[in-house]
Amino acid sequence: MVIDKVKHNIVKLGETFPSSSTKNSSYEPSENVEWTTGFWTGILWLAYEATNDEHFRRLAEKNVQSFKYRIDHEIDVDHHDLGFLYTPSCVSAYKLTGNPIAKAAALKAADKLMTRYNPKGQFIQAWGPKGSAENYRLIVDALLNIPLLFWASEETGKPEYKEVASKHYATTLKYAIRPDASAFHTFYFDPATGQPLGGKTRQGYSDDSSWARGQSWLIYGIALNYTRLQDAADIHTFKAVTNYFLNRLPADMVSYWDLIFHDGDWQAKDSSATAIAVCGIKQMEGFLQEGDELKPLYQHAASSMLRSLITNYTDEQTTGITALLNHGVYSWHSGRGVDEGNLWGDYFYLEALIRYKKQWQMYW
Repeated sequence: MVIDKVKHNIVKLGETFPSSSTKNSSYEPSENVEWTTGFWTGILWLAYEATNDEHFRRLAEKNVQSFKYRIDHEIDVDHHDLGFLYTPSCVSAYKLTGNPIAKAAALKAADKLMTRYNPKGQFIQAWGPKGSAENYRLIVDALLNIPLLFWASEETGKPEYKEVASKHYATTLKYAIRPDASAFHTFYFDPATGQPLGGKTRQGYSDDSSWARGQSWLIYGIALNYTRLQDAADIHTFKAVTNYFLNRLPADMVSYWDLIFHDGDWQAKDSSATAIAVCGIKQMEGFLQEGDELKPLYQHAASSMLRSLITNYTDEQTTGITALLNHGVYSWHSGRGVDEGNLWGDYFYLEALIRYKKQWQMYW
C-alpha cells in the first residue's frame, strides 16, 4: 500500500516536491524550498531500497541535482535544518550509490550548518540572524540535524565537524531536558555571555508542557548521537525521555500533539511524533543489553505503536497527492497542518517500516 501511494504521488508530482503538509488531505506541488523537501527524496530512496525499482532511483537522483543547485545558490538554507534537507536526500544517495554530486552537496550543506554554531553557549542557532538576542537559542529538533556533521567528519577526516556536533549535543542534553525528563522545545542563552536563560516553546501547548514531536526528536536524537559517541550516561537519558513519552500515550498508542493531552480532551493527534519515536527506539535497541528489563518493553511498545499507525492512520483520503500517514500536526498555534498528513511523518513512517523489514543501513 505504501509503495503504491508513492508511485501514485510521483505521477501527480512529476519532478516537483510535495508541500510540507496536506490541505484537506492532499499535498500541493512545490519547488525545492522550505525545510521538508529532503523527506520526499528520502521516501524515494527508501522505496528504492524496498523494491529495487530503478524508477525510484532515477527520480531520486534528479532530486539530488536539485539539492546541489539549492546549496550552491543558497536557496532557503540559512537555518539549522540542513540535516533534514541533506541527510535523507544526499547522504542517503551517496551511501546507496556512491554518487559524487550527492556527497559534494551534503558536505557543502554541512559547511553551511557549521556557520550556525555559537561558541558562547556552545550550540547551533536554529533560526534568525546569527547572534541576535531574540533568536539566541537551540531547539531539540536539531538533534536530527547534527548527524550530518558527524557524517562529514567521518568522510573528510576533519575533527571540527564532530567537535561542533558533540558540543551542541551536550548542550542540548544539559539544558533542554527538564528534571522530569520532558523536553523544552527551545532553550535561550545570553548572547553576551552564553549563560543559560531558560526554556520556551514554539510548537508546544505552553512553555511548561511537552510538545510530543519535541519529545520524540529527543528519543531519536539521543539514539542517533549515541551511535556515534556511545557515552554510557546517555543510555539513562534515553530511557528517561522514552519512558516519559510512552507513559503519556493514549489507548491507541499514538500520541496527541502535546503530551499534556489525554483521551477525551478533543485534541489532534500527531502521528509523526509516534513514527519518529518508533525509529528512535529501533535505533537504540541494539545498544541495550539483553538482560535489560526495559528492552522487551521498548520492543513491544515500538511494535504496538507501529501496528496502530498501520491500522488506524493510513486510510486513503484523497485522489490527489496523498499522505502515507494521516492525522499529524505541523503547527497548532498557527493552524497549519492540523489533523493533516505531513512530509516528515510520511518519511519516518516508511523508515520505521523499512527498519522492521531489513537490516537497514541508516541514512543518518
